[in-house]
Amino acid sequence: MTLIQHLSRGRDLARTAGDHAADMFGPLLTIGRGLRAHGRWAVKWWGGLPKDRRGPVLLLAVAVVAAVALLPYGPLLALLTLMGSAAWAGRDRAPAPEPAPDTSQLKLGAIYTALTPYLVHESDPSPLYSHGGDFKDAFGSWEFDPEGRLTSLELRYPAYFTDTEPHARARIEHVIHSKAGRSREYRFTWDEETNHLQVSVLSPLPTDILAQPYVTAQGEVVLGFTDTTSTNRMIPVRQGAGTTHQPPVLWRTGPRAGEPHLLALGTHGQGTSTLLRSLALQALAHGDIVVIDGAGTGEHACLVGRPGVHTVETSLHGALAALEWAVNETHRRLDAHNLAKRSGITPPADTVRPLWLLLDHPAELSELAQAEGRTDPQDLLEVPLRHGRTAHITVVVADHLDALPRIKPTVRSAARARVVLGPLDPDLAPDALGAPLDITPSSHTPPGRGYARLGIHPPVRIQVPAAPDPLDEETPADQRDAVIALLPHTDSRTEAPASAALSLDKNPPPARSGPAPDPGPDRAEQQERAEERTGEIATPVIPALQLP
Repeated sequence: MTLIQHLSRGRDLARTAGDHAADMFGPLLTIGRGLRAHGRWAVKWWGGLPKDRRGPVLLLAVAVVAAVALLPYGPLLALLTLMGSAAWAGRDRAPAPEPAPDTSQLKLGAIYTALTPYLVHESDPSPLYSHGGDFKDAFGSWEFDPEGRLTSLELRYPAYFTDTEPHARARIEHVIHSKAGRSREYRFTWDEETNHLQVSVLSPLPTDILAQPYVTAQGEVVLGFTDTTSTNRMIPVRQGAGTTHQPPVLWRTGPRAGEPHLLALGTHGQGTSTLLRSLALQALAHGDIVVIDGAGTGEHACLVGRPGVHTVETSLHGALAALEWAVNETHRRLDAHNLAKRSGITPPADTVRPLWLLLDHPAELSELAQAEGRTDPQDLLEVPLRHGRTAHITVVVADHLDALPRIKPTVRSAARARVVLGPLDPDLAPDALGAPLDITPSSHTPPGRGYARLGIHPPVRIQVPAAPDPLDEETPADQRDAVIALLPHTDSRTEAPASAALSLDKNPPPARSGPAPDPGPDRAEQQERAEERTGEIATPVIPALQLP
């Protein structure tokens, strides 16, 4: 054992012995302090006694001592009385600590004082908010959790406050959020008719939900999960080691969808690519997808070669070819649907199969196209966006929040379904979500956390399920296995032999990294009937193109 260890052990033993000695000799020390206090009092009293009275007093004291000594048990009772008096006099007389101030009163007072400059007017004869006033006149009710943090607050404000202006509201919300604590999210409910504001704290959303098959109807996809107060629907999900029911954010696509296209924005590392990957995994169960990775990071490489994935493009040339094919495919589907309606027959199966166009960071491709003098990829989205609902084509665009000004107005106006991941400035909420945000974001935002707005509905909170890139070495094993389990494999879908090669015509289809699905006898018969009616060669199903 080293010298330092010996010293440390000896110090611990000495400290323990001292603690035991203090416990053992504590009463004796108390009596000793009391006896010293009695002695000091006796000396002080004797010194202040006049000399002519000291003799009689001394004689009286001797008589008392003699009388006590002659009484039965007198000395013992005198000793016990002395010890009790000494113990009382030697007790610890430290002043009791003052009660700690009520933190709830301090916080409410701070909120009231901070709101006063914004809710008072000099011409108001009886202001509800005044400097040095009482917050109980303006605050109706409040609640705090056991830790002393504000959980709910209801307050009144003057009728002349401009509660219909988003900037005025945002200023009040920012003040309350700053004083109540920035580590949580707050929902602000404004009642303009009665001039009341309800502030409530939102509980954290679960972050341990992985990508998985969801119980949804045809044409419904799960964007993420939200609060129980934002939706009246619950679906079973695997969470952790068990199964729970969580409220989903459902986005309905297809011909009857009110918002057939989606625009997702977010800051770096907040999960926009994860959202695209989650949507791709759900779309591949019932349709085909075309992926364009404008950033060229290869985050969607796990989809290459999968059945139902037409192509995964990372270059400008490939993106333009894929989007040109999407434009031609949209026209082909529209012509097939019009012909079917005029003829009173069912449209071909390949024209009603959902097709998803997933674009990740297209603004970077737009800048590259502008520098090279080529067609902007966003301009090619106009036809799929305008006719996508009828042609069963869904467009999903994901980009950085800073790239919002570089997104074409056509895309922003057509993509009415919005998702914003990461911290969102209230001033940017009207442009990013299309409506002001009545929720103040937390100072710490986990990946995949944000807000969603579908159509004319108010924004809701959203937590995107974890669907990371399975090819990333830093991806946890459980999340990698969850994504791989959802990827379609070669033996999981019916495939056609790649016997015919593609000819390079004027509008070539995008390259597929895997074999194409078998059109089946029904699809072939429908194509033959279309050829007989029109006298033209119907557009075949996209065959396979083996990449070198």
